[in-house]
Amino acid sequence: MKKSYDFVVLGGGSAGYAGARTAASLGLRTAVVEGAEQLGGLCILRGCMPSKTLLESAARYRAIRNAEEFGLSTGAAGFDISKVIARKRRLIGEFASYRGGQLQDGRFDLLRGRAVLTGPHAMVVHGSPAVEVEAKAILIATGSVQSMPSIPGLAESAPLTSDDLLDRETIPNSLLVLGGGPVALEMASYASAFGSRVTIIQRSPQILRGSDREAAEALADGLRADGIQLYTGTELVRVERSAGVRRVVFRHDGAEMAVEAEEILNALGRHAQIPEGLSVDLAGGKVAVNAFQQSSLPHVFAAGDVCSSMEVVHVAIQQGEVAAKNAARLVRGTGGPMEEPDSRPKVFAVFTEPGFACAGDGEDELRAQGIPLLSAKYPFDDHGKSLVMGATHGFVKLLADARTGEILGASIIGPEAAELIHEIVVAMRFRATAADLASTPHYHPTLSEIWTYPAEEIAESVCR
Repeated sequence: MKKSYDFVVLGGGSAGYAGARTAASLGLRTAVVEGAEQLGGLCILRGCMPSKTLLESAARYRAIRNAEEFGLSTGAAGFDISKVIARKRRLIGEFASYRGGQLQDGRFDLLRGRAVLTGPHAMVVHGSPAVEVEAKAILIATGSVQSMPSIPGLAESAPLTSDDLLDRETIPNSLLVLGGGPVALEMASYASAFGSRVTIIQRSPQILRGSDREAAEALADGLRADGIQLYTGTELVRVERSAGVRRVVFRHDGAEMAVEAEEILNALGRHAQIPEGLSVDLAGGKVAVNAFQQSSLPHVFAAGDVCSSMEVVHVAIQQGEVAAKNAARLVRGTGGPMEEPDSRPKVFAVFTEPGFACAGDGEDELRAQGIPLLSAKYPFDDHGKSLVMGATHGFVKLLADARTGEILGASIIGPEAAELIHEIVVAMRFRATAADLASTPHYHPTLSEIWTYPAEEIAESVCR
């Protein structure tokens, strides 16, 4: 069987679906190739949605444990992880069913099977039956898979992955988390909330490598306050396993140390899932793309985790949409300027306790660019609504151009961080200044009004 299309998307996750629906809306004959057993993609099946579902249960259990502070009596607090997981499975099943319906609603073809590229414009989809496919343009949106670093004994210790922990109906009594990225921190926060003794071992000098250093340190302090042991700036030496105990040996502050736990979580990163037969340039193990999402073959585009340095859904969606629009120009030969994704706000969030979120560049990064900078922050322990909520750890931090007052970045460690950061995202989207933000009415008492305090401080400095 042979089929021919204008645009073929490899992968039916967030980036792939966004590219396919955009291409179809532009009139391109489009197909999506998906080889996974279940439709939905990483975010729905094993990423954003299941993790946030479990973290919501963890947050509510924390609230119950702390009820006495608010004059409330709940009796003996308890939990049933099997029921927590059952709720997660139900919700994920609903989300996946919805995405499956979107992929099969007739706007484009869905080809089930594994794609092997056999030429610049050709591939074979190994399904039942196998299909030979020709495409004028191709979008690679095959995502990423868990990495297994070559640390002696790690593979032999059978570490858990986030996939395992997200579907496990028991919480380990103790858990060693290898890594300090968002997956590592969120899974550590989840397990800790339900009583696991958690230790995080991070190789880099700070957790959330590349984020604002001061903010990352404040989050680390918050995680320690929540009962998590955390080591940064380490060198992993080896992993040992014996009689139900895993042991990680590492170097820290010039000395060799060891920590034992019932289970190890490997959260040391993911790597791009490159389709078989794809012949394009790679950079750091990912598909190298230009500003228009084109690979080294101009008709082959890429979007999402397979190419992006920011492995987050909204970036993947935007890249998929831009790739489809640029592919339409290429296929039709209409010319005109190609589009670029607008990645300037660089919004990012981690759903830990306390929460973390940021937008734009961090302070060190902005200063390295030679930008004259004004920085101001305000703590939650001096803010009315957070005091009422009993959520006083952390602060908000605002960064602005010292010449104009334009907001260039922000970080938040504290309650509802992932929600509060969007006020700054909107401000940055419209190139607002700190004075604009400070003069915008904020209802009292709310968490949101905390942004007005650093904004006022910066605005006053600019006026001088």
